Amino acid sequence: MDARVGRPAPPRERMSGFWAGIRSGLSQERAASGAGVSVASGRRSFIDRGGVMPPTGAGQLRRSLRFAEREEIALLRAAGVGVREIARTLGRHPSTISRELRRVCHHRGPGDRHKMKYRASTAQADADQQARRAKPARLATSQRLRMEVQSRLVDDHSPEQIARRLREDFPDDPEMWVSHETIYQALYVQSRGGLKQELTKHLRTGRAVRKPRRSGGQRRERFAGMVLISQRPPEVEDRAVPGHWEGDLILGSLESGSAVGTLVERTTRFVMLLHLPGGHTADIVQEAMVTKMATLPEQLRLSLTWDQGAEMANHIQIAEATGMSIYFCDPHSPWQRGSNENTNGLLRQYLPKGTDLSFYGPGMLDNIASQLNSRPRKTLNWRTPAETLDALLSGTSGPPGVATTD
Repeated sequence: MDARVGRPAPPRERMSGFWAGIRSGLSQERAASGAGVSVASGRRSFIDRGGVMPPTGAGQLRRSLRFAEREEIALLRAAGVGVREIARTLGRHPSTISRELRRVCHHRGPGDRHKMKYRASTAQADADQQARRAKPARLATSQRLRMEVQSRLVDDHSPEQIARRLREDFPDDPEMWVSHETIYQALYVQSRGGLKQELTKHLRTGRAVRKPRRSGGQRRERFAGMVLISQRPPEVEDRAVPGHWEGDLILGSLESGSAVGTLVERTTRFVMLLHLPGGHTADIVQEAMVTKMATLPEQLRLSLTWDQGAEMANHIQIAEATGMSIYFCDPHSPWQRGSNENTNGLLRQYLPKGTDLSFYGPGMLDNIASQLNSRPRKTLNWRTPAETLDALLSGTSGPPGVATTD
C-alpha cells in the first residue's frame, strides 16, 4: 500500500483561512476552529513556518485543485467517466484532469499504469509534497552572501539595515543583494535554510517566532464585551459622585511573579489594596476584587476603570458579582487612570520595586492603605482621603474643592 495513502494534510484553502485568522489577530485555536482544521494541524503549520504566513494568493488557489475536486475526480473515474467529461463537470481544462490522473502513476512503471486507482488522498499528499519543494533560498545557496549577512546580524544590525547597506557596499554585485524579508524568512522558516535560528537573538525583538502583523483596521478587542473609557459617563469624569474607582497592579520582582492590586476612589482618593496570593491570574484577581468590594456599601460600587491587562479577563464575572460597570483604558494610556498612577507612585514607598510582594499579607496591606488614607492631600484641601470619604457618606460635606487630574 502506498505510504502516502491515509488522512491527507488539511486542504490548502482551509490552511489559507487559518493563516488569515492568525493575521487578523485570532489565537491559533480560534483561527483553526474558524478555518475548519484541527488545532494540532494549525499549531504544526505555525511552528513549521516560524509564524510566517505562507504565500497562498487567490490566483494560486484557483489554479490548484482542491481536495473536494480530487474526491470528485476519484468518484467519476471509478464510474468510468472519461477525462473530457470530468473536466466539463468540474469546469477545468482536460489537460488539468489528465495531468492529475497521471499523478498516481509517475512513481510506477509503465506497465502498472492501468492497474492503479486514482485516490484523492494519495493525490493530495503528492500535491502537498510537490508544493513544499520550494526553490532553494539565496542565503542557502550563496555562502559568500550568507557569511556577510550572518556577520552583520551578529553585530546587531537589523535585516533592513543589512539589506540597504549591502546595496551600498556592493553596488556592482547584484549577487550580494538580498531583501530584508528574505533575511527574516531565512531566520524564522528553518525549512528555507541558510541562517541559524539562534541568530534571532540579535534581532531587536529577540523572537524566535514571527509575530503576525495586523493593519490598523484589524485591531481587535482584547476581551469579549469590553467597554472602553470613551463610553464612560461624564459623571465619572467630573468626580462629582463618589463610587467610581481606578485599578491596576503593582508588580514585584520578576523572579517572584508577585503583585498587589491597587484600587483608588476617584473623588476621595481613598485606597484599597488587594492581596493576591499565588500570582495575579484572572481568577485570583477576580476573587480578591469581589471579596474586597463586598466590604463597601452599595453606593460606593458604581464603576471601575482598569488597563487592558490579562488579569482582567474575568471582567464580566467581576461586574456581575459587584454590580459595578467596568471600563478599560486605551492601550498604552496610563494617564487615563491618573489618580491610580499617582497613588501607585506613593505606594512604592511601602512596596519597593524589585522585591517579592508576596511577603505582604492581607493585614500588612490594610495597614499600608490605612497610612496612605490618613495622609493629608493637597488635592483634597489638606484633608485626608479617610476624612473626605466619611464626610461624603455622612452628608456633612460636598466633594473636595480642588480638582486635579492626579
